[in-house]
Amino acid sequence: MSVNNISFILHKPQLSENIGACARGMKNFNFHKLVVVDPKPIFPNDKIIATSVGAKNIINKTKSYENLEKSLKNIDIVIATSARFRNKNVKHIQLEDLKKINYKKKVAFLFGSEASGLSNNEISYANYTLQIPTNPDFKSLNLSHSLIIIAHYVSSIFNSKVSSFNKSNKVKSASKKEIVAMANLCIQNLEEINFFKSKEKKPIMLENLRNIFYRMELSSKDSRILSGVFASLGKKR
Repeated sequence: MSVNNISFILHKPQLSENIGACARGMKNFNFHKLVVVDPKPIFPNDKIIATSVGAKNIINKTKSYENLEKSLKNIDIVIATSARFRNKNVKHIQLEDLKKINYKKKVAFLFGSEASGLSNNEISYANYTLQIPTNPDFKSLNLSHSLIIIAHYVSSIFNSKVSSFNKSNKVKSASKKEIVAMANLCIQNLEEINFFKSKEKKPIMLENLRNIFYRMELSSKDSRILSGVFASLGKKR
């Protein structure tokens, strides 16, 4: 297990203070890979650096992306945080379930914007959704507070040296980049045969397709086979 495999992704963060506080919280627990996706404030800026209080090195190395899909291209496991239960076909986990995650893989914790959190479309890119237990009458957590709770918990797992589940070394799990490419190939072929006839239903259909692909825990070989199948089906037309 290595902290280098852990990333914290802030999707459309709105406040400079929260971005800086997130970097500070990460450094408190020895994590250093921060990613921002389409941030509202200019990134970086003086307020972000000021509120990072000593975590300027994390801000300087932070990667910024224009959309979520690009930020996940080198990630194996995405854990999306949500204050509410989603009626989606995606695995819902609690903090204690983080002990079961294989941290030999590249793991990203995904956080939504302060105002609206993560949409169902953004959740569809995740392998799991994580809900932090709070007062049921007041579930809303500040962005940096949510990150710090998770960073502390994962740090305690690393420090206790809890071993993750084992798989054959011969089986290489598909990366998020491989799965995204495979899913996009499938979607492209479906577009070409006018599968998404209803424009109103198309967004939810795309969410459901991504949920299916991302929860399957495919190997690299699996993704190559399925990509080959989708490509062949496209050529048959």
